[in-house]
Order: sequence, then C-alpha cells, then structure tokens
Amino acid sequence: MPPRRLTCEDSAVIDAATAPHPGLSESPFLVAARGGTPSHTPVWFMRQAGRSLPEYLKIREGVGMLESCMDADLVTEITLQPVRRYGVDAAIFFSDIVLPLKAVGVDLDIVPGVGPVVASPVRTLEDVAAIPDLTPDHVPFISQAVRQLVAELGATPLIGFAGAPFTVASYLVEGGPSKEHAKTKAMMFGAPDVWDALMHKIAGIAAAYLRIQVEAGASAVQLFDSWAGALTPADYRASVMPHSQRVLAAAGELGVPRIHFGVGTTNLLGLMGEAGADVVGVDWRTPMELAIPLVGDRVVQGNLDPTLVFAPTEVMTKRAAEIVDAGRAAKGHIFNLGHGVIPSTNPDQLQRLTEFVHDY
Repeated sequence: MPPRRLTCEDSAVIDAATAPHPGLSESPFLVAARGGTPSHTPVWFMRQAGRSLPEYLKIREGVGMLESCMDADLVTEITLQPVRRYGVDAAIFFSDIVLPLKAVGVDLDIVPGVGPVVASPVRTLEDVAAIPDLTPDHVPFISQAVRQLVAELGATPLIGFAGAPFTVASYLVEGGPSKEHAKTKAMMFGAPDVWDALMHKIAGIAAAYLRIQVEAGASAVQLFDSWAGALTPADYRASVMPHSQRVLAAAGELGVPRIHFGVGTTNLLGLMGEAGADVVGVDWRTPMELAIPLVGDRVVQGNLDPTLVFAPTEVMTKRAAEIVDAGRAAKGHIFNLGHGVIPSTNPDQLQRLTEFVHDY
C-alpha cells in the first residue's frame, strides 16, 4: 500500500507541531555542535545511514534514487528508519547532492552502480547561464518532508544536507563520477571565467537548498564535499574555498550549526574549517589526534573506518573507544563513521556501536 498523502488538515497539524521542540536545546548533538558539554558523546551515521536496513531495501524496491528523493513521504520514512533502529542523536535528511540540479531541470539521472550521469556536461558560460537558480517552488516536497520529519522527531535534531560546489561542479563538468577530475581541473585552470560562473551558480543553489531545509525546521546542516581531496591547498583556497564560504556564510545567517565534510582531505582540514564550519568532519584516513590541531578551535566529527563494522565487535568497539578518547582534546566531538555506511553493513553492528559510544 502506498504512503497516505497529507490532507490540508494534516498540514495544519504539522505546521503547529514544527515549532522548535523544547527538548532540542538539550540535544547532545546540538550541544556538542555548539562546543558545549553534552550528556554523552552524540552519534549519527552519514549519507543514507539506513541503506543497509531491510526496511530501507523493501521501501526502495523498484523506486529510483532520485524518484525516492522527490517523494516527501518516502524521504520522511527513510530518514526516520535509522533513528528508530539505532537511537542515534540526529537524523540526516535523505537526499542526494545532485537532487537540486534535477529539480531545476538539469538532464541527469543516478545510474545504479555508476552514480550521477549528466546528459550534457557543462563547457561554456552559456551552459552555466542555462541552469536556473533554485527556488522553493522547485522543491515543495523538500519543505513538506522536513516539516513531517520535525513533527515526528521531536527532540531529535534533523540535519539538512547539500553537496558542496566543487563536488557538484565536478559531476556537471565530467558528466559523471571521475577518479582524476581531469576535465574539472582543466576548466578550473584553463577557463577560470567559466569555472567561477559555474561555482557561483552552484553555491547559490546549495545555499538556497539549505535555507529551504532550515526554514522548514532543520536544526543543523552539513555541506558534503566528496571530491575536495583531489585538490592541493593552494588550488582549494584560490578556486573552491570562496564558494564554499558563500554557502556556509548563508547557512550561518540562519543560526544553525554548520558541518563541513570532505573525503581524503587531511591537507585541507584547516581550510575547510576556515571556510565557515562550526564542525569539521574528519574522514577515516586521518587520525583524530592529527586532525584536532589542524581544525583549530572547532568541533570535530568522525571518524571510524566504515569497514570496521565488519570486524569482530570487540575490535570495532576498541577502535571506537580510541576515537572517543582522542576526541576529548577537541572543542567538541560528534561520533560518526569516517564516510558513509557501506550497503552490506550488518545493522546489528551499527546498533552495538551506537550503544557502546553512548555508554562509554
């Protein structure tokens, strides 16, 4: 049976219920994200946290990724699943970094086993100009899903989500996933006017997308830069950082904590913090004791290797304890994996991991 659609009466109840829950101010996640002392080390899991759950696989059966991201009821259910299952301290909004592009009319799809594929890659200023700016009218299902989630989550915060300009630009320029990012860097170095225009466009879309989520009730945001680790610090500072700064500054005006996460970014952690992050996500390749001095007076998030959930429980929890202990040297620490949940992960292990960190 498909999910029941909301009536006008339902929407009125949800709008009344989405005033900030009084318990949010004591949320361990939000307390930690703001540099306070939470009642316990908060835990959440990144990027489709529930995608190894049988209930997730069942509800996604026969439904494409982008299609599921554009159905408010599906987004609501999928976002809630890991919260129900694991008792994590925050929910991450179920979406994809290319969803805003799809919503404004860019011809793209997420191909199973491949990733986002763009029909007509961006090459010229005219290509950039053809991409519309994002407005709330493009994504009414996002506002609806956030309102539904906030009403369901109560004192558990919802984290809004957007792809960072460099990673989204790379998909648009390469036409799909890339290991070398050769076309992306060729534009960045060889056609800086086109690059700057594209990054400015994407930054505006990302900022608008986060604003829509926060204004509907999200309590924090994460800017996710999958491919930033392909850059040198000098190139990041000159050609990428100003655009990420614009997104994070816009989110900062909304008064919510801002998390900035990239993959393979040991050499960029300081700059990613300077870009405007309150919390710097650390991927699993960087020891937490090395990361903390790099990010300065900021909260850190992470960073258990996602493959350690396949190890014996005692091995996994020993490593988790080491990370929690190291995190005590930071302004604050939010426990997470050092990247997304691997689809074949045993959900029971994530349950054990959550309980261990909460009790440690």
